[in-house]
Amino acid sequence: MLLQMEQITKTYGELTANKAVDFTLREGEVHAIVGENGAGKTTLMRILYGMEQPTSGAIRIRGKEASFGSPRDAITSGIGMVHQHFMLFSSFTVAENVVIGAEPVKGAWFDRRKAVERVNELSRTYGIPVEPERKAGECSLGAQQRVEILKVLHQGAEIIVLDEPTAVLTPLEVKELLAAIRRLAGQGKSIILITHKLHEVMEVADRITVLRGGQVTGVLEKAETNVEELSRLMVGRELAELNKSRPMPGEASLRVDKLLVRGDNGKPVVDEVSFRVAQGEIVGIAGVSGNGQSELIQSLCGLRRADQGTVALNGRDVTNKLPGVIREAGLAHIPEDRYQWGTAKDRTLVENGLMGHQSKFSRSGVLQKKRIHQAVSDWVQKFGVKTSSVQEKAQNLSGGNLQKLIVARELAQETPFLIAAEPTRGVDIGAMEFIHKQLLDKRTEGGAILLVSSELSEVMKLSDRILVMYEGKIAGELDGHEATEEAISLLMAGGKSKHE
Repeated sequence: MLLQMEQITKTYGELTANKAVDFTLREGEVHAIVGENGAGKTTLMRILYGMEQPTSGAIRIRGKEASFGSPRDAITSGIGMVHQHFMLFSSFTVAENVVIGAEPVKGAWFDRRKAVERVNELSRTYGIPVEPERKAGECSLGAQQRVEILKVLHQGAEIIVLDEPTAVLTPLEVKELLAAIRRLAGQGKSIILITHKLHEVMEVADRITVLRGGQVTGVLEKAETNVEELSRLMVGRELAELNKSRPMPGEASLRVDKLLVRGDNGKPVVDEVSFRVAQGEIVGIAGVSGNGQSELIQSLCGLRRADQGTVALNGRDVTNKLPGVIREAGLAHIPEDRYQWGTAKDRTLVENGLMGHQSKFSRSGVLQKKRIHQAVSDWVQKFGVKTSSVQEKAQNLSGGNLQKLIVARELAQETPFLIAAEPTRGVDIGAMEFIHKQLLDKRTEGGAILLVSSELSEVMKLSDRILVMYEGKIAGELDGHEATEEAISLLMAGGKSKHE
């Protein structure tokens, strides 16, 4: 056995993050660790990578006991970790990021040409394409992730830990990554995959360990299990079926007419887009990332100016109005990037619960602190946000728990119109089920929802109508109750619907 983690326990005061966890890894296998947010997956891997010290338990590499006081110790022992949030220097080139810490030199100087040669060699050996001389900050998220993988390979990693590696990738990038994982395993590398996306687990893993509440609830061979069993082991119960009945839409809550938004180069990124979202319906927007969805959302929320066209919300013209004015007109917004747009990570959960809605918690200009504290406490309880206190800083929450707080905050406003952009990004399967039900309940109660998601299954599961964006335009519209993945994918790739 290549790696054994035996009876690993980690406590933080009264909180037990891992309780007597056993985990093994064979040479050349892909072993997935799955579980809900807060189940202890990342804590276990931080212990393996030397970022945390176990309260008790032992780690063995090829039978020999090992102790990692820092990531450097883990790297020296052949362990590399690609974190969920990439740790690249954006102003450095790809090659510079890959070799950092073990740079080739010529005399007393950094040998840039040798660094490029090393990266090209690694790229060819493992089938992971990158552009060595391009700045990391100019690369797509998928390309940045490939750089991170090459970096740990350059460090000599035999065990590679991937923490939620597909959370920010497009469907095409996900397929490329899964293929790269299988290639790495085929070349003798051993992969630990931390994820909550069970269909991806079933596609790429050899074995699966399930954690719930910091404890192992199952270790299964992929060939002997299925998504339903894994879901049950993760959440401790059967998942309920969503009931999406046919809508009875009312008046249009959102009207967008010939909206045009130009990018930094002057070219349209949203190209004369027109659509409606009625009360009592969910309209989904599908499309490969980078086809104008982000700019459309930002324009609707007042975060980006439109160059042409109009936006009306609940009968009120809000074109190019300030975000606060648009919110007062009846908008709530779950942003696609929880860190850039949705939270202030160095502020408390209470303060983050106020964001965008502080006027509702003030009287004569004075904040009602007791009322705010109670509201945020209620949201934390209702949405199962795992935290020690609502006074805890947002940066201490896992990505999934922070996402649940944002969703709770925006749904609690009970606005007539909601933009839900990537509403379940990074959350576990139980929280996903709960959030989907909350969105459908809002729609049943007459709310209008614009859903933007890179997860096709999510768009298809929730939407009454599906708009597909391609190169800044609406490439087609499909009935959400009858649309197929093939029909949506065709429009996403720039093809034509069979009905056109």
